Amino acid sequence: MTNRFAIILAAGQGTRMKSKLYKVLHPVCGKPMVEHVVDNVSKLTVERTVTVVGHGAELVKSKLLNKSDFVVQEEQLGTAHAVKQAKGILGDEEGTTLVICGDTPLITSETMEALLKHHHEHKAKATVLTAYTDQPDGYGRVIRNAEGLVEKNVEHKDTNEEERKIKEINTGTYCFDNQALFQALEKVSNDNAQGEYYLPDVIEILKNQNEVVSAYQTADFDETMGVNDRVALSEAERIMRKRINEYHMRNGVTIIDPTHTYIDASIRIGSDTIIYPGSIIKGNTTIAEDCQIGPNSELYNAVIGPGSVIQQSVVRESTIGARVDIGPFAHIRPESNIHDEVKIGNFVEIKKAVIGKGSKASHLSYIGDADVGENVNLGCGSITVNYNGKSKSLTKIEDDVFVGCNSNLVAPVTVGKGAYIAAGSTITKDVPGESLSIARARQVNKEDYVKKLNLKN
Repeated sequence: MTNRFAIILAAGQGTRMKSKLYKVLHPVCGKPMVEHVVDNVSKLTVERTVTVVGHGAELVKSKLLNKSDFVVQEEQLGTAHAVKQAKGILGDEEGTTLVICGDTPLITSETMEALLKHHHEHKAKATVLTAYTDQPDGYGRVIRNAEGLVEKNVEHKDTNEEERKIKEINTGTYCFDNQALFQALEKVSNDNAQGEYYLPDVIEILKNQNEVVSAYQTADFDETMGVNDRVALSEAERIMRKRINEYHMRNGVTIIDPTHTYIDASIRIGSDTIIYPGSIIKGNTTIAEDCQIGPNSELYNAVIGPGSVIQQSVVRESTIGARVDIGPFAHIRPESNIHDEVKIGNFVEIKKAVIGKGSKASHLSYIGDADVGENVNLGCGSITVNYNGKSKSLTKIEDDVFVGCNSNLVAPVTVGKGAYIAAGSTITKDVPGESLSIARARQVNKEDYVKKLNLKN
């Protein structure tokens, strides 16, 4: 097999996005557009990938990390000019080069592979990826000869009446013989209305040299979508979301209403898990089998163990064990570790806390900066008072502790194994194991107080 290379065009600012964020960094299902492209290219057998960056170069590089080499297009002078920036890396190589735009997040590795295969089978110097659409306005048309090879590529504004009727369009993705590509780039002119160097001109140059220029038509027009504004971004998100949800359903996940379930591209979900409507699952979240998520739950960079239920709650950057019941309306904040068979009920907030196996905080509690042991009962309104205005301190609650309702544990403090905290207590000192701690004012009843008060009035 001949060597393969890839050039990804990601230098444009994307003014039509009307955003401070560079176009190719806008996310589609949680991943920047250009990263979708690079990740799909990486599934091919490619010796080297070069990403052409310009606006926001350092940010683009930081997102792609070690996935690509980079060259900088200092001035955006057209697509041919952008590809030419890779000459220092690829100019002397022999093989086939795939050129693809960084704003086409929907194109799959399967389509890229089919394009490369077609290119080699037809011994072409260039192959254009095309698609069929009933609404070709604005797209360049691909004109084929009787043998099905490319006769010419015509920009929409240059089409005549007959050419305008053609519904096969140029998607902007190409395969080239690498040597032929860089030789032809030297001949591309900017003698046009925009004063730019256009990559499609390479096709005409190769045709004029009597080289074979072929075209491969993908069956899925949606894959070829270039995202240039927020409307197209939303459409790409919709298509990608449908693709992701169908992938999970075909792998044994029940998604009750896929049109109202939002799952990022990097999520892993075990079989027989049920996702209810309104759920948003983002980042690098992993959900084990037999879970129930939602309705209306949000998970971000979370690990959810088997058989757990997350109902109408938020879990962020935390680990949830097996058979845990969370919600409704709970908030698990970052750096929390909820062990197996724990119950976190309605309006409970957990922050940077370990909750041991079998423990319960069933309602209306805040547990922050805490190390909670096994089989602990945190009564309604339990609070770990972790912040003194300057620093956070740890509350340690050992196994089998019972904390009564409306108790405040003022950190740093330790409650020993098997201890009881009386309801309404404010605990400021360590509590020995197996003890009952009462820290509240003694009740005083003033008889006939109301009668006396009324007499004064």
